[in-house]
Amino acid sequence: MHIKKEDTVVVITGKDKGKRGKVLKVFKETGRILVEGVNVQTKHQKQTRKERSDIKHIEGPIDASNVMYYDTKAKSGTRVGHRIEDGEKVRYSKKSGQTID
Repeated sequence: MHIKKEDTVVVITGKDKGKRGKVLKVFKETGRILVEGVNVQTKHQKQTRKERSDIKHIEGPIDASNVMYYDTKAKSGTRVGHRIEDGEKVRYSKKSGQTID
């Protein structure tokens, strides 16, 4: 997968198009990710003995193909490539050519 946890991404399709956020969680088996402040859903919590009833707003997962890595140097979304540097496989930004990690 081209996106990892703690990456900053920009949404390229859907109702949240153009929003930027940090990746909170990656679900590799389904190819979906959780992005901070994107695809916010309303969940109604029933009252229990310990907690009151509440309406919670939580982020829902979106498909990883609907986001692009946000390059701070280029100040826009960019595709991610892989290359070998010093015997290790690293990710790099295709716009700026800068190594990501």
